[in-house]
Amino acid sequence: MKDPLSRRDLLRAAAVTAAALSLPAPLAACATRPRTPGSTPPPAPNGQPDTEDRRRLTAWANSLRAEDLNGANTPVGHAAARVGELAVGTPYVAFTLEEYIRGGGDPSATEPLTLWLTKFDCVSLVESCLAVARVADDTGAPTWDRFAREMERMRYRGGERRDYASRLHYFSEWISDGARRGLLRELGADLGGIEDARPLRFMTEHRGSYPALAHDAVFAEIGAMERRLDAQPRRVIPTDRIPEVSGRIETGDVLAFATAIPGLDVTHSAFAYRDSGNVLRVLHAPLSGGVVEVTRATLPEYVAAIRRATGILVARPLRA
Repeated sequence: MKDPLSRRDLLRAAAVTAAALSLPAPLAACATRPRTPGSTPPPAPNGQPDTEDRRRLTAWANSLRAEDLNGANTPVGHAAARVGELAVGTPYVAFTLEEYIRGGGDPSATEPLTLWLTKFDCVSLVESCLAVARVADDTGAPTWDRFAREMERMRYRGGERRDYASRLHYFSEWISDGARRGLLRELGADLGGIEDARPLRFMTEHRGSYPALAHDAVFAEIGAMERRLDAQPRRVIPTDRIPEVSGRIETGDVLAFATAIPGLDVTHSAFAYRDSGNVLRVLHAPLSGGVVEVTRATLPEYVAAIRRATGILVARPLRA
């Protein structure tokens, strides 16, 4: 890897309520779905992306091929992290996935697939880098439709895009759902993670922060989803144990930053990143700073600085 150049609705809601919860900036670092008002959603998967988005997809996929980072030659996480390097400096933009609702769309109908490669929040950066890496595995020219299919199967429960509630809003479920389908492997147990069985109720307990939850049927669906997750405790590597296990974390492993905030699982997502000196850092799209970056802080330092952080969830992407 080269030297560094420098969640979904629930994560956005965590940022919105950060002042009330007395959270420092790092905990509000990923205000993901919904995203900022004023942005125009790109077309659904069969539409045409902006010229720059298309150019980036082609250039980034071809870079992976030219550097022999595609196919079975390289772990897909390494390839995804390379895409993240290419994305360094790209603006952080929050809330774009909710624009269809703010524009009068129906959250109980099939959700449009919103895609960008010219702006990211923390979750869309992780998804997009992995999607580009998997597109690069194909032998043909990279296409937006192929990229869209990869994004869809990561973003939605079981890989099936239906209504708003079919989206994987809690990032810990994004990990567990992907693990069940062979998209990644959870490393919590291997790294000595501690079970976090607290019920996740942040969305329903902060209904006013989610425009989609004004729809009673959608609110009921989200509540049912939260209750189902009671049977899926998370395995969190405690903050004080991260230095001990950091040698087993690889570039491109997906990180989620766990929190003690009631009803919430994590507040941010990112990639693990080893620089040219093999120092473990964080590659992410932060709200603070406003662009995709590699942290100056090491991973243990970064987590230790987050108030109310309890540790990390770790998952290793797979070629699937």
